Amino acid sequence: MQKRHLITTLALGAVGALTLAGCASGNQADGGSGDGGDRGTITLGFLPSWTDGLSTAYLLEDQLEKLGYSVEMQTLTEAGPLYTGLAQGDVDIYPSAWPELTHKSYMDTYGDDIEDLGAYYDNAKLTIAVPSYVDIDSIEDLAANVDRFEGRIYGIEPGAGLTAQTQDSMLPGYGLDGQFELVTSSTAAMLTELDNAIAAQEDIAVTLWRPFWANDAYDVKDLEDPQGLMGDPEALHFLGTAGFAEQYPDAAELIAGIQLDDEQYGALEDLVVNEYGEGREAEAVDAWLEQYPDAFSTQRS
Repeated sequence: MQKRHLITTLALGAVGALTLAGCASGNQADGGSGDGGDRGTITLGFLPSWTDGLSTAYLLEDQLEKLGYSVEMQTLTEAGPLYTGLAQGDVDIYPSAWPELTHKSYMDTYGDDIEDLGAYYDNAKLTIAVPSYVDIDSIEDLAANVDRFEGRIYGIEPGAGLTAQTQDSMLPGYGLDGQFELVTSSTAAMLTELDNAIAAQEDIAVTLWRPFWANDAYDVKDLEDPQGLMGDPEALHFLGTAGFAEQYPDAAELIAGIQLDDEQYGALEDLVVNEYGEGREAEAVDAWLEQYPDAFSTQRS
């Protein structure tokens, strides 16, 4: 799949109100069988433009349906309504949360009504990135190069933890307030700006994160962060609404056993987002499970 098609796909996935938008039970709406079980329905809430959650949502759909549950996919466009839905029980699972740092403010607000079901990846981080041809290597270098970047850093959704970390910590900490504007809109819009700038070999700075497929799809590099103002590496967690493990103990046990390394996670995201794409997520998960049949089954107790 070409990068421009990927950007279009993300843009389509980001369209919609900030309220919960339910899809068909199981993956029927996405071309799958939708053959859920009769043990009850588990609702997964995720942001399609944040492809860590997109990838793990379809992995969980596959595994939970194999346990005999029906799965309902709820797509949103901002983190705030997702955490609200999780805390209120409208969403049962958020399949790729960043609760330690990036989403800490949401956990401070809603954490009493949210249950941590376990971390599946332990080396996620927030970054400021530029194309590899740009001849600066540190965030500290941005202050002396404001004009080259037209005083802009392109970000993602306004409610994202990455946006808050950049706006509230990085920009003032490096003395960039008043010199750089953080332009926020959506992940798709940021990637469009990055794609266009690289095609024209122009200077651009964007907010990115790892793991994220765009780091491999585009020739970019992370700027060094000598003050550590983008935050330390953190783990990605599965979060459940309060009482989830008591209500669905076998599902909670399965979820707690999912622990992916860089290779396994990278392959999952690449297959779901790039190789198969929208409408073929179930096929992507099947291909991943064939490639990594013991990726997490041996981790379960």
